[in-house]
Formats: sequence, structure tokens, C-alpha cells
Amino acid sequence: MRVTFGVLGAVTAWDETGRALVLKGPRHRAFLARLLVAQRQVVPVARLVEDMWTEPPANAVGTVRTFVGDLRRGLEPDRPPRTPSQLLVTEGSGYALRVPKDDVDAWRFERCMNNLGDARPARVLEVLDEALNWWRGPAFADFGDERWLRSTRSRLTELRLHAVERRAEAMIALGNPADAVPALDAHVTDHPWREDAWRMLALALYRSGRQADALSVLRRARSMLREHLGMDPGRRLRRLEEDILRQADHLDPGTADTTVNQVWEQATASYDGALGSSARTRLESTVGLMRDLAVTGGGGLEAARRHRVSAVAAAEQLDDPVLTARVIGIYDVPAIWPRADDPEQSRWLVAAAERTLRSLAEDTQDAARCRLLSTIAVESRGTLPADTATSGPLARPLQAAGQAEEMARRLEDPSLLAFALNGVFMQSFRRAGLAARRDAIGTEITALAAAHGLVHYEVLGHLIRIQSRCALADLTAADRHAAAVDELAARHELPLVSVFTDWFRALRTATTGSLAAAEEAYEQAARSLRGAGMPGLENGLLPLAQLCLRLTHGVAPHETPGTDWGPYEPWVRPVLLVEAGPTDAAASALRGIPSPARDLMFEALWCLVARAAVAVGDRDVLTRARTQLAPAAAEVAGAGSGLITLGPVADCLTAIETALR
Repeated sequence: MRVTFGVLGAVTAWDETGRALVLKGPRHRAFLARLLVAQRQVVPVARLVEDMWTEPPANAVGTVRTFVGDLRRGLEPDRPPRTPSQLLVTEGSGYALRVPKDDVDAWRFERCMNNLGDARPARVLEVLDEALNWWRGPAFADFGDERWLRSTRSRLTELRLHAVERRAEAMIALGNPADAVPALDAHVTDHPWREDAWRMLALALYRSGRQADALSVLRRARSMLREHLGMDPGRRLRRLEEDILRQADHLDPGTADTTVNQVWEQATASYDGALGSSARTRLESTVGLMRDLAVTGGGGLEAARRHRVSAVAAAEQLDDPVLTARVIGIYDVPAIWPRADDPEQSRWLVAAAERTLRSLAEDTQDAARCRLLSTIAVESRGTLPADTATSGPLARPLQAAGQAEEMARRLEDPSLLAFALNGVFMQSFRRAGLAARRDAIGTEITALAAAHGLVHYEVLGHLIRIQSRCALADLTAADRHAAAVDELAARHELPLVSVFTDWFRALRTATTGSLAAAEEAYEQAARSLRGAGMPGLENGLLPLAQLCLRLTHGVAPHETPGTDWGPYEPWVRPVLLVEAGPTDAAASALRGIPSPARDLMFEALWCLVARAAVAVGDRDVLTRARTQLAPAAAEVAGAGSGLITLGPVADCLTAIETALR
């Protein structure tokens, strides 16, 4: 039987017919809410006791077990006696609610918001009309200010407010400003500190022909902000008031937007007429559009990846290797993060490129082969072998990168060489300590791209140099490259780029600022990453950054229930177990621990492993860590990512040597 859960309102559960299940009393609901807050993670019994009672009774552990039994019967009334529960499971010394992610309204709501990205207004309105209907009241409405609930409730509340505002913004953009007014008016009354909501309400009124009311709202906003926060309105509100008073042309709906849309429709019609029904031409042209779409971020990047695979598959069906090579090679979008956003898709594209290479006739031009080899090198990011072998199937991406670079230099084609060097960069992680090598790659890409007007690759070159200069502790140079990146992004409207410069500046704050300032900087950087369409970068990054931040500031790390460490879990876990104590569990986690992926986090993860190994005295792991980290003795662990830092590798090596002695 499928059970779904609701926390956007009173905590409740429904069976597959929509009937509410009997959850007994308030304590049982609190227990269920606590497990839902953990988001499928195990909550130890000791933590449950601590969270459920201010002063636990003598038989608290027994009472928890009673709650578990009651909830299991309530949630799975048809489960045969003495058979294990598939929903509320026991693991070790705790319990977890193993609920599919689609079966909790709050989790669905968060996913909807994260997936919206830069979606068009019509799509935003469609999604949010449904998602906001899932709210039956305040999140976890039947509970007070419990400590274990605060951050989750605060996050959900903020998401809901943002959803209300995005929905109103979409309605205004779609030409329905009057319909947006009632909801916005109620919204600013309940949340007078949200300036964007005031701005949208005034704009909606103005576009509804209610200029006087729009000005009245802005005066009301000024009064409320001064009364509640003791501050004047921000620049955007002040500018809107000035624009309304002078009836600025850009406030009228449809002036610039309509012109742009008309140009787009006319161009699309001409495009369709020129292409006719040629499937081959359409495929090549479509992939070219996907290349441009990818750099818009969010939904654009995700759509580009999805449609790219479809285009390559369609080209293969036409049984034309030369066409397939062009369709694969056109998509030369620069890549900076050496971990794939969709590993399965990347493997498929590499296989398609290899098939196409084998099918090409011997006399096929080298440019097509070069692009296929570059594609193999770029899409094989994060797949280097665990050892340093340079032969065999796992080393194929290294060979492809070298062959592509040799061909591109011989052909003297700047765009080909930039693409090939991107592949060389992606395969420059054979061992630790190669920041200087990557700095040289970034330097060449930057100069090449600037000389030949390859804007996207010029940005890539600067981003590579931010990473490498951070690894080499040259933050002044990294600052210059970050400023150059921001200037290029603003001039050429490249919204994805700010994700990396925001994270770099968070790293900068982590290196030179206070713990509190750095924590805030990382939280802000994480917000800029949400919905950017880069799960390979986002997954587990914020908690890893926070862990490294606390360790470098000498503060004991702690793990919030439900934390998703993403791909970093195996190497983070021993450190957390050491801090939790005793060290037996940490020693067990270290036993046979695999080497981290050879990428920009390689040195940082080995330093975390070494930290735990020092604490438990694991000489085998310490020896492995020393061997792997020694080439990077002059670098800063993790800083090569341009995102996080765990301090000098030399400090870690010193700790290892001391422990081994």
C-alpha cells in the first residue's frame, strides 16, 4: 500500500485512496514529523529522546519503541504480523522513514522550485498553480518552535513566499497584472519586509491602469519598512517610484517585449522556410541552437543536454557517420567542472563518438575527428583510473585528449584548439599537485579566445585560472580573473558564470574573514547555484564547504539530520565519526577506504581521510594519504576547485609524518 505524507499544514498521512490514516495522539505526530525532517536518514534513539522531551522520562527509550510500534500499525495497517516494516525501518540504534521523494508534499514542493530555473512565465504559472495548492496551512502547523524543526520550517516558509512572488511575476509577464493584485496585496500585508513583493504590486497596479494606487502602495511600503525595520526602501523601489511619476515607456507592457517577440517570430518563420524539410540540415542547426541554449543555465542547460542526445540518436539512425560526427562535434560548450551532471548520458555520448570514429572513412577530414576526440575527452570527465596507468580502456580519455590537441595544433584552427584544450584540462587530474599545469592550460585558452573572439572559451580560461591560482595560494591573481569573468558575463549576458564567481568569493571570505561571514557567504553562494542545472557541481557541495570551513576555523563539525553529502559521503563519514566518538566506527569506516575521484576535490578529500586516520592511528591509510598528497605539498587543499579550502596540504603532510613517527 502506498502512503503519502503532508507537512505543508498539519502533519498527516494518507493511504492510496486519499483517506487519512489514524496517527493517534500529538506525540505520535511529533515523532513522525521528526523522522520526516530527517529526509530518509536514520535518527538515533538518543537524538529522538532529546528532541521529543525537554526532561525525558525514565522509560523514554521504551516509550520511543512504543511510538514506533503504534506508527507502524497506523501507517501499514495491512502488514502481516511479525513481518518487517518497509516504511518505518530500524537501522542500528535508530529509525528512518524510507519514503519515496514524491510521497512527501514538502519534498515535491522543493523539487518543483529547484527545477523551475529560468522557465518561461507560462510554465512557471502552470507549475506554481499546482504546487501552491499543496499548502494547507503553515508548514508543520501543529507544532511550536521546536529546535529540531526551525531550519526546515524556515526554509519551507521562505520557498513558499518566493513561489507566491514568482507566480505573481509570471502573471504580470503574461499580461494579467490585475489578476496578480489581490494575492500580492495580501502577501505584502503579511510580509511587509519583502521589497520585491511591494515592487511587483506597484507594477501590477500601474499596468492595470491604476497609477495613483501604485504610488499609494509605494508610499505604504516606505512607511512599513521604516516602521518595522527602521530603514528606507531600496534602490529598485525608489527607481520604480521615479519611473511611475514620469510614466517611463519601459513600464508599459509589451513595448520592448513585443518588439523582441515579433523579431523572434519573424526569424523563426524565415528559418523554417529556409530549411524546408531537410532532416540533416535541421539536425545540425538544432544542435547549434542547443549549444547557445546551454549557456543560459537552469532549464536551458538541462534542455540542451536532453535534446543533444536526441539529436545524436536521430543522426545515427540516418546511417551517415559524417553527419553524426558534425552533430556530435557542433556542441562544443565549454566545461569547467570535472564531474558530469548526468554520468549516464555522458557515457552514452562517449560511446556514440567512439562508434562514429570507427565508422568514418580513412579520408574523412581531421577536423571532424578532432571534434569527436575532444568530445570523448570532455565527456569522460571524472573517469580517470584509480592508478596512474596510461594504457588500457580507462586511459582512453587521456589518449583522446592528446590526439585532439595534436590535430588542432596542426590544423591551426582556434576554435578547434580551444575545444581540444578543454578536453586536455578535463584530463589533467592524473595525480595531485597539477595546479601549475592547469594554470598553463587556462593561460593558453584565455589568450587564444581573446585573440579570436571566442567569448565562452575566454570565460573558461579565466575560470580555470581562478581555480589554479587559488590552489597556488595566489588569491590576488584569482581576484583579477574573477573580475574579468564578471565583466565578460555582464557584457555578453552569461548568467551561469556568476555561480562560480559567487563561490570563489565565498572561498575568499573563508580564507580571510570570520566564521560567521564565511557561513553567510556560502549560504548565499548555494542559493545562486539552485536551479542552475548543474547537479554534478551542486550535489553535496554546500555541506562539504561548511565542514571544511568549520575544520579550518578550529570548530568541531556537526551533522544536521538529513544532510546529503552527495558523492563525498565515503570520505567525509570517518571525520564525522571521529568527532562523534568513540573512534571504533571511524576506524571501521577507514578500513579499505577507496581513493577519491581524481578531480578538483582529490586533495581535500584525502586530507579529510588523513585527519580521521591520524585520530585513530591507522598507519596503512596514513601511508596511502602521504603518497597521494606528497606531489601537492605546495598547494592548498580543495582550493583548486575555486570553491572550498581545507588549508595547506603541507600542514596535512606534517600531521601525517608526526603520526607515523
